[in-house]
Amino acid sequence: MFTGLVSDVGRVVSVEGSERLRRIVIECAYDPAGIALGASIACSGPCLTAVAVEPHGTGCRFAVDAAAETLDRTTVGTWREGTRVNLERSLRLGDELGGHLVTGHVDGIAEILARETVTAEDDPWGASERFTLRAPTALAGFIAEKGSICLDGTSLTVNAVSGADFSVLLIPHSLTVTTWEERRAGDRINLEVDLLARYAARLAETRGLLQA
Repeated sequence: MFTGLVSDVGRVVSVEGSERLRRIVIECAYDPAGIALGASIACSGPCLTAVAVEPHGTGCRFAVDAAAETLDRTTVGTWREGTRVNLERSLRLGDELGGHLVTGHVDGIAEILARETVTAEDDPWGASERFTLRAPTALAGFIAEKGSICLDGTSLTVNAVSGADFSVLLIPHSLTVTTWEERRAGDRINLEVDLLARYAARLAETRGLLQA
């Protein structure tokens, strides 16, 4: 499990393999001694397994294997040398839950439709960036205004919803410590809906079947 609070931004240094399986090496600031083989690391959303790790500079390089399902259902298949990715280590018992519960199981890919600056005059808390995105139609029902959503491994609050379109606001700090500063209209984003919303929808569906 994860929280959607990004703890480092890594950089892809190599990608090898085929459409069925790719070995991806990521460079980051994590202490290599703290990454055990088999450890789970959220990499811009998807939960991937560290299959190799070695010291590099003041941090480390770790390798993950992405299978066909991951390559097909997420943006991992588009990663190349130099791609920057949001990283989060798995949640440990006793850790602060500052975002929301995230599984690292990506439900689909959203597309950024627009990005605009919200000035201090419009927002008393200071300038921020509003991103408007479009979710796959099948996932739209899981997205609610003021609910939680995980986008590229980042826990965010849904600002507004209209059909399959929704918006989120990112403050300057969030832009600085994640890859969101690089995001523009047309970019594709890994999306994981709120775990509670998924179970609530399933419960409602089950009740409907029982009453039919």
